[in-house]
Amino acid sequence: MNNKVWMSVALAVFLVACKSAPVTPAKVEDKSGGANTSASTGTDSDANGIKEVNIDSNANNSDANNPLRDPNNILSKRNIYFDYNSDAVKAEFRPVVEAHAQYLKTHQDAKVILQGNTDERGTREYNLSLGQRRSVSVKKALNLLGVQDQQIETVSYGEEKASVNCTDEDCFQQNRRVDVVYQGE
Repeated sequence: MNNKVWMSVALAVFLVACKSAPVTPAKVEDKSGGANTSASTGTDSDANGIKEVNIDSNANNSDANNPLRDPNNILSKRNIYFDYNSDAVKAEFRPVVEAHAQYLKTHQDAKVILQGNTDERGTREYNLSLGQRRSVSVKKALNLLGVQDQQIETVSYGEEKASVNCTDEDCFQQNRRVDVVYQGE
């Protein structure tokens, strides 16, 4: 009986010693020097020269109000092109990827299919693999920008879905791409 009492006392002392104190949140100081009006209007450019996209989350799916179908909106650009034998997203397509990421974050119910494509050079297996690597690299870029995995599907068509039949390098460039396709379109 004496051992049980000592064990209970030791356990109680141990649990009291392990009690943690409440953590107070860190204070964050705003050193920006004032409110940034360019983010709310969407009309000014930042230091990188990238224009901010203002996306209305309450827009319905009609063609007139849908930014995905507006030819003047960056979201209407659906192709991301790649260099020969490469799966690295080029810097010139960064604004397109960022705009689609912002749209997907704003519209949590939207889903996108990234379709990887290649030119006809290379074996069928290699081209399917390269197309998949290209679609996955765009997916990773979207993930880094905050888009959830559940919103993105990747698929490779390799050389099967060529936009044009080619005989020269200028033509081949048009087939080395990832097509951004929203579900339901």
